[in-house]
Amino acid sequence: MGWLNKLPNSVRSASGLEWRLWRKLPLIFLVGTAIPLAAAVALHLFTNQESTAQLRWLQTMDYVVVGVVVFHWTAVATIAIGCIVVMVMKGPGYVADAMEVSHSDRPRSSMEEEAPPEH
Repeated sequence: MGWLNKLPNSVRSASGLEWRLWRKLPLIFLVGTAIPLAAAVALHLFTNQESTAQLRWLQTMDYVVVGVVVFHWTAVATIAIGCIVVMVMKGPGYVADAMEVSHSDRPRSSMEEEAPPEH
């Protein structure tokens, strides 16, 4: 059983921004990760690490860099999910398996009128 059964004669929509973003996501991921890490390395190389205040400040900056990198990864993952959703929506039409509904031949309001009251 296939998960995605294509509808015959379905039309695909033209691709747009989602494919351009999808192709650039690896570069965006790498650059967005490398820049904060490079800044952290530069801070460690060019900061005087003799006092405890400087060491504490460097540790705080390390935490900030980790937060920025994790936030960036989350943003890239969210954009990737959005691109996938748009690609599937713009693709060919798909049919789902039919599911029988118990009251499909009668609307719910007519079922309520015919049901005897419970006492």
